[in-house]
Amino acid sequence: MPVPDRALEDRHRTLFTLASITALFALWYLAAMLAGSRLLPTPMAVIEVLVEEIEHGEMLFHLGVTLARVAAAFLIAMVIGTVIGILMGRLTRFNLFFDSWLILLLNIPALVTIILAYVWFGLIEAAAIGAVAINKIPTVVVVVREGARALEPGYLEMATIYRFGRTRTLRHVVLPQLYPFLVAAARSGLALIWKIVLVVELLGRSSGVGFQLQVYFQLFDVTRILAYTLAFVAIMQIIEFGMMQPLERRVSRWRP
Repeated sequence: MPVPDRALEDRHRTLFTLASITALFALWYLAAMLAGSRLLPTPMAVIEVLVEEIEHGEMLFHLGVTLARVAAAFLIAMVIGTVIGILMGRLTRFNLFFDSWLILLLNIPALVTIILAYVWFGLIEAAAIGAVAINKIPTVVVVVREGARALEPGYLEMATIYRFGRTRTLRHVVLPQLYPFLVAAARSGLALIWKIVLVVELLGRSSGVGFQLQVYFQLFDVTRILAYTLAFVAIMQIIEFGMMQPLERRVSRWRP
């Protein structure tokens, strides 16, 4: 039985991904051997520390804390950004009024937002999550706005003729057409949010991966810095390949 094109494509992607990761680790090992310095440990040394931290350290706790912050900021940014993006994409006057606000927010550095949030509201959890969400909302708005502008007018006219109402129109007509744009915003947002969360934790939290990186930086413990980095990147890659990419293929399967 011939292998479907989609399955064959997935196999090729997996093989190339594995080959790429293997090449990266090989280059890392070679560089560590040539450097011969404790400032660049070998992959095996990092993996040994990673296993040790998981078994006897606090890595799982700090990973969980960071993931919880990522999830909270991601959910807030996606909900608020989606609502504003739909409004700006469908209402011309609303878009004209708030477009300059959007440009301003897109160009404010994340570090400035984080510092101001801590200064204004204190070193509290809400300030940390809010600062991350504020940095992500504008990018969600931009992507969703373009999707809202591209909605098929015929479907909207059909919903009006059959008197769907706003709720049913949103659920059965608008959102299905926006799913590819929402997935694109989610994928890019996830990659952005976890990086900002680490900065937030480094500057003003007493737990999380960012906090641990700060501690090990002060101790010049490069091996543990790389171990925490490797662990968190691995988790985000699992989310990307295990959740985001299958979701993207599912919502885009109707496209030719």
